[in-house]
Parts: sequence; structure tokens; C-alpha cells
Amino acid sequence: MDLINSLLGNVSDFMYTYILIIMLILVGLYFSFRTKFVQFRMFPEAIRVLGEKKKDGKDISSFQALMISTASRVGTGNIAGVATAVAASTAIGGYGAIFWMWLLALIGAASAFIESTLAQMYKQKEGTEFIGGPAYYIQKALGSRKWGIVFSILLIACFAYGFNALQSFNAGSSLAHYIPNYNETIWPLVVGGVLALLTAAVIFGGVHRISSIVSGIVPVMAVIYIGLGLFITIKNINAVPEMFGKIFTQAFNIKAIFGGFTGSCVMQGIKRGLYSNEAGMGSAPNAAAAADVSHPVKQGLVQMLSVFIDTILICTTTAFMLLLSGIEIDPNLTGMNYVQAAVQNQVGNFGPLFITISIFLFAFSSLVGNYYYTESNFKFIRDSKTGLLIFRCTCVAAIFVGALMDFTTVWTLADILMGLMAMVNLVAIMLLGRKALIVLKDYIAQKKAGKNPVFRASETNVGDPEVWNEAHAKKWED
Repeated sequence: MDLINSLLGNVSDFMYTYILIIMLILVGLYFSFRTKFVQFRMFPEAIRVLGEKKKDGKDISSFQALMISTASRVGTGNIAGVATAVAASTAIGGYGAIFWMWLLALIGAASAFIESTLAQMYKQKEGTEFIGGPAYYIQKALGSRKWGIVFSILLIACFAYGFNALQSFNAGSSLAHYIPNYNETIWPLVVGGVLALLTAAVIFGGVHRISSIVSGIVPVMAVIYIGLGLFITIKNINAVPEMFGKIFTQAFNIKAIFGGFTGSCVMQGIKRGLYSNEAGMGSAPNAAAAADVSHPVKQGLVQMLSVFIDTILICTTTAFMLLLSGIEIDPNLTGMNYVQAAVQNQVGNFGPLFITISIFLFAFSSLVGNYYYTESNFKFIRDSKTGLLIFRCTCVAAIFVGALMDFTTVWTLADILMGLMAMVNLVAIMLLGRKALIVLKDYIAQKKAGKNPVFRASETNVGDPEVWNEAHAKKWED
């Protein structure tokens, strides 16, 4: 196992140090400038669009699509992942990892806008529902089914077998606070079994059950979690200036940036930031495509919000809980142990219990949201009812097995799969970004004319004309 962990670690370090960090930042900056910083300029419009009603009771609304993507983004990475980033880089700027997590989100929001707009432009009708995502826009707009299949395979491996195993592991590890020698007891089997059964009950119910489950869970748990973070922040308000000072000074400390780069605050912040907010990774577009909206840009704006919700709100909440807790950062603490110790120091024995409940709710919503992504990509490769049934069973099995796995192996494997998937998608959106920019220009022109923007593929010569046809436009204009 040590040999495997070492090999996986070397692959992950090389990928993030020499390839992915450059791609993420350059692509994010490129689209930030090309869209004139749409993530800030049109933030109020994104809030407005979120409240729009759906036309048909059977359709997935913008809000429901946002909740599906947020359910996947807002997972155990927001708790255990942030703690891991801070603790793993503490020797060379642990506080600074938070800054780089913020920066990746602010820049990456532009990439999130482009990829989700493209997903809407090239979605397709599947019965009464819409499906789509990078595999679909790679095939339709780039004309390459082969690379579409490559992306789908990577996404399935990443989310169905990598991330879902990780969510299960992190949820179970929260019980170690209460159960001595947790990994040597029967409890990992119990946790894996319960999460697998609960997830199976939802995923066999279809996309509408998924959307209704997560649209109920996500807002409630996020608000309560942020509330606890605000309480701890206000309680320690005098320490806030010093905390911010350390975040910024350690982020730009030369040793923290360049010394031991693979373990630095920059690398930890970017790894955990990408795992948490998924901007540019190609996952959220699968949820974005499911929404029925009058114009592709609307879902691009809504999905852009999800990046802010995930990192600027939820991850920052965890960071403040940790850094204001009075608990020294210890690289020997695993993610959940650090969070539980920090919260217990601030609110007593209630703290670890609350974190344990939160981690299970976060994990469950992510398991469900992640599965939604994988199903649409499985159908892209092969639309088979028997195959889908078998696939669902393997997804449930991965959740069970994940609760039994090794901490280092699970995190590193998830990092590698995530990185490969992101690289394919980033190349695709760079090649197709011009088409999304044309659609953004069309949206802004209609808004300036005082209209509720309605998209027609025939007017811009981009997008799928079979979906964005006259009949679809009339539905929204009536």
C-alpha cells in the first residue's frame, strides 16, 4: 500500500505542479478578461435569474439545477478538505492556503460561466428531460465523439468511484472522535452500508427525485453551518484582523510559494479549491444542462453563483472556524479530527456532534449530486436500461467500499481523476469559448433592449438548432 500511495502521490504532484495549476489560472484569467469579468459585472443579474419561475411543472428549474450542482460542490471537501489544505501546508504557510482557495474561486467563476453556458447551448432532449455537459458539447460543437467518450469515462471514474468513495470515507471518519480505534471496529461497515442504502433509494428514483431531495437539504444545512461559523467569528472578533493578516502574509511568503512547492500553501489551496468548487472541471455543466431556461446565459450565470456559494461562503466558514478556534494547526491531524477539535474548543461538546451531523448531510447530498452527473455521462456512452441498472449497483458498491479505504489513497486517487477530467474540459472550453461569448453578447443586447432574453440558434449560428428552435422560443415569449 505504501508503494501505491507513493506512486499515486508522485503522479498527482507532477500533474498539479507542472500542468493543471497553469491551465486553471490561465483559462480563468482569459475568460475573465474576455467576458469583462462577468463574475462580478453580472452578479446581480445572476441573483435575479435564480428567482425565475419554470414554465412547466415537470421541468428542472434554474434553482433546482443550482442545487444539484451545489449539492455536488458542497460536500465533505468544504469541511475536511479545507482542514487538510491548512494542516498539510502548515510548515510553509498554512493560513495562506485559504487565500489561494479564494483566488481560484474568483478567477474560476468565469470558467464556470463559460462551461455551463456551453452545456445549455448543446444540451439535448431525453424523453421529458434535458441532458448534457462537456461530453455533449465536445461531440456536437467540436465534432469528436471519441473525446466526448474519454471525458465521460473520466467523469464516471472520478465521481462515481473516486469522489463518492471519498465522501463516504470522510463521513465515516467523523465518528472516530467518538469511537476509539474506529478503523478497526465494525463501524466503517455500518457507515458504508447505511450511506449506500440511502443513496440507492434516491438514485433509483430518477432525476426529479434527486432534484427535490437536494433542493431541500442543501439550503438548510448550508444556512445552519454558516450560522455556526458566524457565531465563532463574532465570538473571536478581536482575533479577526490578525487572522486576515496571516492569511495574506503567508500566501505571499516566498518560502510558502516556492519552497517544497508540491506541499506548499499554493498547491494545497488550489487542489482543495478545485475539489471543492469544481470551476472549470466539467462537472457542474452536467447539472446546468438539465435546466429549462429561455437563454443559455441564464444557467451560466446561475452556475457561476454556485462557485461563490461553495468557496466564498462554505469554505470560508470552515476556514474561520479553524483559524479562530485557538487550536494549533497540527499536520498530524487528519481533516475531520482538526475540525472537530476546533469547534469543540469554541462551543463545547455540542460542536463535534454538530460537525458529525453536518458531514453526513454534506456527504449524502454530494453522493446524490455526484451520481446525477455520472448517469447522464453513462447514457452518453451507451443508453442501455440493463447497463444502467448494473452501473447503479456499482456506484452503490463504491460508496460502501469507500468507507473502508485508506485516507491517503482515497484523497490522492480523487486528485488524479479530478485533474485528468479538468484538463480535457479546459482544452474543450478554450476551443469553444468564442461560441459562448457570442451567446453572452446576444443576451446583453436583448437586456439592453428591455427584453427578457430568449435564445434562437438560427440568429447566432451557434448552439443546437434542434433544441433552441422557434417552438422553444415561443414557449418563453407566450
